[in-house]
Amino acid sequence: MTEFPPQFRPEDVATSGASFGAADGLEPHAPSPGRRGFLAFAAGLCSLVAFGSGTAQAAARVSQAPRRLFIARPQAGESFKGVYFADGRYLPEAVVRIGRIMRDPYDDTTRIDPRLIDLMARMQRTLGTGEPLQIVSGYRSPRSNARARSADSRVARNSFHTQGQAVDLRVDGFAIGQLRRAAIALQAGGVGTYPRRNFLHLDVGPVRRWG
Repeated sequence: MTEFPPQFRPEDVATSGASFGAADGLEPHAPSPGRRGFLAFAAGLCSLVAFGSGTAQAAARVSQAPRRLFIARPQAGESFKGVYFADGRYLPEAVVRIGRIMRDPYDDTTRIDPRLIDLMARMQRTLGTGEPLQIVSGYRSPRSNARARSADSRVARNSFHTQGQAVDLRVDGFAIGQLRRAAIALQAGGVGTYPRRNFLHLDVGPVRRWG
């Protein structure tokens, strides 16, 4: 069974919706997310702050150091820059904002595994850059993934994107090869290189590489 930080479970930060999706790297102009969808996302996430003393004790064992992230979704004109983790816990408002940026732009749904947020933050620190990680593709709904798979058989049936555990990104000033080397050095999950589409895939699954 997959384990997650005590404050979070993927199902607690998932929203539902219906429409169509896209293959990796083929992002349209992202529409504004549905209000009800993100209210549900926020409500589910904020409910996690009251798990009781057992969770508080577990959180106390987590590093207290603040964690920061800078990401942007150029197609939507959205960005997040700031602290998302402090005092031993993930900050709900920050995670909601990050989840919004990582949403599936075709059906306004989102899901985010906090381990992916941590991985992106580690990647940014490793690069030592003040530039944002530009999100090409984040969460992908099962319906979007099925459509992507029908267009490209290389798309995994059970993609980590559908669990909010993968991201495709690029960073101004860095070649894909440079990003690949930085990601491999982290030894923290999957690393896929897509030079023709100019993006790098990261996920929190088993350590492996391709491309």
